[in-house]
Amino acid sequence: MTAGGDMEHRSFIEVRAQGRRIEGYAATYGSEARLGGFVETIAPGAFRSTLGGDILALLDHDAGKVLGRTRSGTLRLTEDSRGLAFSLDLPDTQAGRDVEALAARGDLGGMSFGFKVPAGGERWDGEKRTLYQIDLREVSIVQAWPAYPDTEVALRSARDAWLALPTPRQIVRRRRLAIAEASIWA
Repeated sequence: MTAGGDMEHRSFIEVRAQGRRIEGYAATYGSEARLGGFVETIAPGAFRSTLGGDILALLDHDAGKVLGRTRSGTLRLTEDSRGLAFSLDLPDTQAGRDVEALAARGDLGGMSFGFKVPAGGERWDGEKRTLYQIDLREVSIVQAWPAYPDTEVALRSARDAWLALPTPRQIVRRRRLAIAEASIWA
């Protein structure tokens, strides 16, 4: 996290793929992320006021690797009772093909998002920060480790969607890796 209103980034682990479409959750409500000296959670509805804007989908927060955007309709974002759901049509670019291949193998780290917090959009209770309003700028597919352990990313195929779903053992393994890496960086 940086001071002075700079953009913050948070990550999650859930992705599913369907042909050249990636879907899942870029953020989940109520999940705790341990971010060094504090714990952060996102309140339901925190993204509501920002979803009408032009949000980018990036690879690893790299503005040089645009995978889609809401303005063109290649990125779709919705809030539900679980969190911020996304559906992304991957481009036929090197970055898009790389993401598709990594998703098919189950090698993606998860999801992340870049945001700013408007005045009054957060509350602190000691070392616990709750985000009530988020000015979302981008969602990113991350190749390494997300900060929030409960996101999803997956590649879907109409013909064999069930093959792309992670097994319970893979989910547990990914979460353990994410938690271990987060503790290293904390």
